[in-house]
Amino acid sequence: MTTLAQYLMAVTNAQSLEELWDMHTRRMAEYGFDRLLYGYTNFRTSNSLGDPADFVVLSNHDRRYIREYIDNGLYFHAPMTQWALENEGSCSWSRVHSLSSSGALTEPQWKVVRFNQSFQVNAGYSISFRAISSRAKGAIGLTARSDMTQQDADAIWDTHGMDILVMNNVAHLKITSLPYSSPHRSLTARQREVLEWVGDGKTTRDIATVLGISRAMVEKHLRLARQSLGVETTTQAVLKAALHNQMYVL
Repeated sequence: MTTLAQYLMAVTNAQSLEELWDMHTRRMAEYGFDRLLYGYTNFRTSNSLGDPADFVVLSNHDRRYIREYIDNGLYFHAPMTQWALENEGSCSWSRVHSLSSSGALTEPQWKVVRFNQSFQVNAGYSISFRAISSRAKGAIGLTARSDMTQQDADAIWDTHGMDILVMNNVAHLKITSLPYSSPHRSLTARQREVLEWVGDGKTTRDIATVLGISRAMVEKHLRLARQSLGVETTTQAVLKAALHNQMYVL
């Protein structure tokens, strides 16, 4: 196992989400947390986390698990999701066991618990990251190996919890700085280019001159960019592309 300093250096130098995520999942598995689920949104409101198509979701869970948990919205009723929305820092999943024993879980929450049990997602820890914006929220669930109990996970956390917390915080900060696009929100190279020029304050006429294309073609690229990003105005498109680090990238 590499030292903490070596690992943090490697994470901060990662050039893509794929490289970082592979590195991070391998590292967490060394502590017994072999399945991870990371989520981040910039579009949180008082009663919603925004459009799931805009989420940054990274996971090495079984695809069937992710399809039900994320795509079908089961995550919204998960007890640890509720904890993450209201807190910062780390929390043992013993909290779920305590809520279930005291009869404090709602039926939708029980549905999530039973679903997790069917995929042997029984023990682990959740980390809720601090955000500087009221609309941003990021968290990660660290699922312990299927042969581990919550007591085993707690024992690991007692010994290595601070290091694990630091590594996940740094990984989160790095993730939010790397380009990300879901299949529903991806831009072509030309759409990205015209948005970058708009972000630089150029008019449609200026962009057409710089790129050597017609103004009609510039408008077409902007229209398609707005459609891809699911927004109504070009200003909104520039903002959303910037939030997902899809502009001014190498």
